[in-house]
Amino acid sequence: MASLPLLLILVVLGLALAAVEWRRAEHSRLRQDLNTLQQAKSGGRHRARLQYPWIDLSRCIGCGTCVSACPEEGVLEVIHGQAQVVFGSRCVGHGRCASECPVGAVALTLADRETRQDIPALTAELEAIGQPGLFLAGEVTGYALVQTAVDHGRRVAAEVARRLAEGDPSGAKGGGPRSTLVRDLVVVGAGPAGLSCSLEARRLGLDFVTLEQDEIGGTVAKYPRGKLVMTQPMDLPLAGRLKKTSYLKEELVELWLQLADQHQLPILEGEVLLEISRDEHGIFSVFTPNHVHYARHLCLALGRRGTPRKLGVPGEQSHKVIYSLQDARAMQERSILVVGGGDSAVEAALGLSEQPGNQVHLSYRREQFFRLKPRNEDRIHKAVGDGSVRAHFATEVVRIEDHQVVLNRLQPEARDEFPLSNDDVLVLAGGVPPFPLLEAAGVSFDLSLTDAPPPLIERGTGLLAALRVTFLLGLALAAWFFLHADYYALSDAQRIDDPRHSLLRPASGLGLAGGIAAVTMMLANLAYLARRSQRIPFWFGSLSRWMGAHVGTGVAALLLALLHAGFAGGNTLGGHALLGLYLLVATGGVGRYFYSFVPRAANGREMVLEEVQQQMNTGLQSLHGVHPDFVESARHEVFALIERTRWRQGFFGKLYGLLTSQRDLRRTLARLRRLAAPYDVNPRKLREVVAAARSAHRNSIAVAHLADLRTLLASWRYLHRWVALLVVLLVAAHVWMALRYARLGGMP
Repeated sequence: MASLPLLLILVVLGLALAAVEWRRAEHSRLRQDLNTLQQAKSGGRHRARLQYPWIDLSRCIGCGTCVSACPEEGVLEVIHGQAQVVFGSRCVGHGRCASECPVGAVALTLADRETRQDIPALTAELEAIGQPGLFLAGEVTGYALVQTAVDHGRRVAAEVARRLAEGDPSGAKGGGPRSTLVRDLVVVGAGPAGLSCSLEARRLGLDFVTLEQDEIGGTVAKYPRGKLVMTQPMDLPLAGRLKKTSYLKEELVELWLQLADQHQLPILEGEVLLEISRDEHGIFSVFTPNHVHYARHLCLALGRRGTPRKLGVPGEQSHKVIYSLQDARAMQERSILVVGGGDSAVEAALGLSEQPGNQVHLSYRREQFFRLKPRNEDRIHKAVGDGSVRAHFATEVVRIEDHQVVLNRLQPEARDEFPLSNDDVLVLAGGVPPFPLLEAAGVSFDLSLTDAPPPLIERGTGLLAALRVTFLLGLALAAWFFLHADYYALSDAQRIDDPRHSLLRPASGLGLAGGIAAVTMMLANLAYLARRSQRIPFWFGSLSRWMGAHVGTGVAALLLALLHAGFAGGNTLGGHALLGLYLLVATGGVGRYFYSFVPRAANGREMVLEEVQQQMNTGLQSLHGVHPDFVESARHEVFALIERTRWRQGFFGKLYGLLTSQRDLRRTLARLRRLAAPYDVNPRKLREVVAAARSAHRNSIAVAHLADLRTLLASWRYLHRWVALLVVLLVAAHVWMALRYARLGGMP
């Protein structure tokens, strides 16, 4: 065995090399993620339009399940070992991040609920507060998901049927216009919410009619050909379970058309909602250009886009101006201007650019694209780079003429107009929300009228139930141990002569039952891995409950194994498996509790560092009358200092940086003062900038060292996994040996 020392040295060196390479890769990924987060914040894309995930850092263990579960790329990333919202603007409220989080650390909430004025005030039954019988469903409520819209529509129809069965406590007392048909329900809109409401109303036997201003499918029907529509597995009334998570626009619309035809839904197309009124009997009058519809209940499933937003410029009434594009292939050999910068506009511009002979221009009021889906953002940047789409940022249309369109570059003080040769203008600048119509109908947007949702606060680890159960099991086991303490104090040879041996020994009685129960707990514990896998469709139970069960069954397996072993180990397979269980529970505890603390501290320091940097920027910008060259030079000096402090590579580089950090800070501040001398900078303002620079430097050092500590602690998670594999192998071998000896006549 002379080669054993050499082999050990090679193993240690190999592990050290792997650790250094892994640390270097993680360091690089962290820097990239932080830069991405900063870019998202600088463009305002870290904030959501409607729903977005909130992360409870006291629970988050950085497993990344929420990141992999989210179908929208870039909404969440793991930074410093914990999940963070990066591109919140891309969140559309799928909710899979919350449902798949194993520790319940993610919750969905509405963005800026306290200040926004575009969310209707509704009851839990989706009824407008103060307007009995008037329901809203789908995106108009502030929730953008197809699955949510379908659920809303079904719930509204079910609530109407329930009220009618109970005597209609909604406020409609009967009566109404003479010689007119008063229906149970009028549904406005035939998108996902309206169709779901109509299907459920048909299933429940309600007398209803559905009004649609365009065509069945609502906004989805106007999507470009081949657009992928993201959904979730959902139950559609009269259609059953839809298990696919995505559909082409054509597939989804075709499904809805088939259902409408199969169940003979009374859908009237071309019925534009003009006005809603209500008489003294509580009967709604729904006015369209062609009819007046009367109903005891009304479901508004209008969406949030309403009618297309107009430009309001001369020439917009021209036949060359259109407001939707469903088939780009129909337009070829044309010079086309697309107005807008959202996903719809970008997708249309890309589709048109792929057609033969087209020259595609895109006019957008912002300086850069905002809130695009990652795939669209990548494709449009590539198209702009190769010239297939010509983007005109910070511009607006001022005039549309027969053979050209005139744009204006948005400048603070002067107009800079320029013409573009043009055949068609496609305006995709969003829609005008139907909020004025809703307000006229009595819908309030004052959210103070509704019950405020529970505040989002950090709730701790969330394992109280599992720990209670295992603690009670531990108490019961301790009581059993002290009840038979004299037996467990005996040596293995002495135990054979004790009359309780047949009951308490590992191979029979209660000892054997404890071993079987311990193996059962281990199998249940491993089932958590299957539930967490994205490839295995476990659709029952939340992952957070499975995580609690994972912790509980792990500790229970150890306690039951102790009972099985007679509270003694030994130099046997069973003894080694018991020792492995001790180590497994210990590493799991470190990973679940102690490891979570360091990422939280690092992220807290990141927030402090960002705040200090903002204060420093504000201080520099407040130096009125100072030459901009000084302001820019000062910003460069301080930010370069922070970069050097945070991103030093290697052990010796970090050690050198730590020893020389104060010297580096003093030199930077000295250069800052020398730069300020020729510009007569206000001394008080300069002291504020210097103080902010000192604070930023101090926090950047703390963040860097916390990041290194977190990387070290992250190894516990991998150790936990390898120990788990070792324990499974040892237990399997132990069971196999026990069964073999049992066939040979058993053990004493």
